Amino acid sequence: MNQFKISININGKIVERNVEPRLLLSDFLRHELGLTGTHVGCEQGVCGACTILLDGQAVRSCLMFAVQANGHDIITVEGLSTDPNNLHPLQNAFWEAHGLQCGFCTPGILMTLIPFLEENPDPTEPEIREALSGNLCRCTGYQHMVDAVKRMGGE
Repeated sequence: MNQFKISININGKIVERNVEPRLLLSDFLRHELGLTGTHVGCEQGVCGACTILLDGQAVRSCLMFAVQANGHDIITVEGLSTDPNNLHPLQNAFWEAHGLQCGFCTPGILMTLIPFLEENPDPTEPEIREALSGNLCRCTGYQHMVDAVKRMGGE
């Protein structure tokens, strides 16, 4: 099969690879680059586990081909903090509020909430719950996640 050369800014680094046009972005991130924080759950864009930031917007990486990301900027959960000794403020809020249990859904939820909080820095509880509604979590019941986001808003 033909391969296409792609160049993507991923977590602040330009990555160039030759890829098959059918390669999913989630598989490219996980298998080609070893960025396994991008989880794959349903592979249908429903669960939200594979959410990344593409040009600052939350997108489901299992619904995109790697070639579609050519020339774009991507941030994965690994790129949230550039200092390995310090968490991103949202990660820290989740840690303090016990906003995760098994952790499988956490990367996708964090990546969903980053642009949400940029657009709405002091959200109400119903707004937070609406923002989380596209991410499936079977462990927490979401309340501690809501509490974590409230911490970000200063409540």
